[in-house]
Amino acid sequence: MNRGSRPDYEAYAGDLFGEMILADTASAAPAPPGARPLSRFVPGMSIAAIAGAAAAWLSQNYGVPVILAGLLIGLAVNFAAADPRTHDGLDAVSRHGLRAGIVLLGFQVTAMQVAAMGLVPFAGLALVMSAALLAALLAARAIGQSPAIGLLGGGATAICGASAALALYGVIGRERVDQARFTLTLVILAAASAIALIAYPPLTRMLGFDDAQAGFLVGASIHDVAQAIGAGFAVSDAAGAQATVVKLTRVALLAPLVTLAALWIARVEPLPASVGRARVPVLPGFILAFLGLVALNSLLPLPPALAGHALTLSKTLLLLAVTATAMRTRTDLLLGLGWRAVMPVLAATIASLAVALAYAEWVIR
Repeated sequence: MNRGSRPDYEAYAGDLFGEMILADTASAAPAPPGARPLSRFVPGMSIAAIAGAAAAWLSQNYGVPVILAGLLIGLAVNFAAADPRTHDGLDAVSRHGLRAGIVLLGFQVTAMQVAAMGLVPFAGLALVMSAALLAALLAARAIGQSPAIGLLGGGATAICGASAALALYGVIGRERVDQARFTLTLVILAAASAIALIAYPPLTRMLGFDDAQAGFLVGASIHDVAQAIGAGFAVSDAAGAQATVVKLTRVALLAPLVTLAALWIARVEPLPASVGRARVPVLPGFILAFLGLVALNSLLPLPPALAGHALTLSKTLLLLAVTATAMRTRTDLLLGLGWRAVMPVLAATIASLAVALAYAEWVIR
C-alpha cells in the first residue's frame, strides 16, 4: 500500500488469522506495543454478533441450518469489512472464537462412550472416514487442485463438518488454501449436511433398517453434530442414542486427525522457505485443551447441565466464527472458483454415504 493512497482492503480481505494490519489513515503512526485500546474490537464483534443473532433467529423460526444461515448472512453483509475499524474484532472472533468453540466440544465426549460403541461399529466408522478422505483427495487430484484442498474437504466431511474444517484450516494455513476456497468449503459442507438431515431418515425407513443400522448410518455419514444427532432421533429414540455415540466418537477423533493432517501436509505440500516456520504446532494448543476436557469429562462425573451449557456456548462461538469468516471473504473470488471447488466435498459426501450404507446393510445387525 502506497503512502497517501487508500487502504488496500483487497489485500487484507480473507485473512482469517489476522496477521496483516493496515493503517486506518496514511499518516497514522504505529501504536506502541500494549497501547492499543480494547475498544478496537467492539465494531467487528458487534457486527458479527448482530449477523449471528439474525442467523439464529432464522434457524429457530424457519428451520434453516444455523451454520448455513450464518455463512450466507456473513457473505451478504461482507461490505461492512471494508471499514478497517471492523478488522480487529472480526479477526479475533474468527480465530479465537472458533478455537474456544472446538475446545468446548470436549464436554460432549467421554472415553467410555467411545469404548461402549463396540469394535464392529468403530471399524465401520474408520472405513467411512477413510473413504471420505480418500475420495476427496482423489477428486482434488482429478480436477487439478492441491492436496490441501482435498484434505480440507475430506477431513471436514469425515469428522464434524464446519468445526473440523476450522480446526484443519488452522494447520493447513492460508498459504495453501485461500480464504475464498475455505469459505466455499464451509458453504458446501453446511448445504450437504442440511440435505442429509432431510433425506437420510426417510432413506433408512425405505431400506428397512433397524434402530442400530439407522443410528450408525446417520451418525457415521452426516457432517454436522447437531444434524447427525437430530437425524437419528427423527428415526427413533434408540436410533438417536446410537447416532449420538457414533457421531461423538467422530468428534473425539478430531485431535488425531488434525495432528496427522499437519504432519502429512507438511510433507506433500511444503511451504516456501520465505514463509518461515509453521504458524501452528503439530498438535495445536486448542486440540490439547480439547483432549484435556475429554479426559476430565471421562474421569469426573460432571453435571449434565454443564455439558448442555457448554454445547450451547460452543455452537454460539462457532456460529460467530463462521459468520465473521464469511464477512471477511471477497464474494468476487468465490464466484470465480467454479464447479471444481465443489468436487472434493461432494466426492467425500457420496463416498461416506455409500460406505456407511454398505456397512449398515451387511455388517450392523
